[in-house]
Amino acid sequence: MKYLFGLLCLLMMSGCKIALEGTSIPAEMKTINVTVFENNAPLVVADLSSKFTEELKSRIRNQTRLSITTNDPQGVFSGNITGYGITPEAITDNRNPVAGANRLTIRINVKYTNNLNPKLSFEESFERFKVFKLTGSLQAAEAANRQDVIMQLTEDIFNKAFAQW
Repeated sequence: MKYLFGLLCLLMMSGCKIALEGTSIPAEMKTINVTVFENNAPLVVADLSSKFTEELKSRIRNQTRLSITTNDPQGVFSGNITGYGITPEAITDNRNPVAGANRLTIRINVKYTNNLNPKLSFEESFERFKVFKLTGSLQAAEAANRQDVIMQLTEDIFNKAFAQW
């Protein structure tokens, strides 16, 4: 009986198909351009624009076969940083309000133009955040958590453009 149940489960599972397509970049697409994302957020962090732009380029270089170019690219990423902020997330004492955690939020407006297939182009706003406890200086914690949020944003943007989930 135990073997019959195992065989039945095996037969049922053999009819199931799970497929994750991964990236779906058209074979004819060879080049892409990533323009500098200007920082238009009310709170400006000096290196946020360059760090975000370079992280997006790095993700494309490492996870695709595309060449980054400015000369007649077949796809273009452009946009700007529209929001950046750190807000207290949890107050620990009502008499002496101190943030028990902080929330770092970054919002980016992205325009992706696919010159080979305009139907795959989009313009969308992406926002990510990270909640963190302050264990040392705010500047050190902010820098470390900023990198995590940038990585989450570039992953979202990359997936929207290249992974047809």
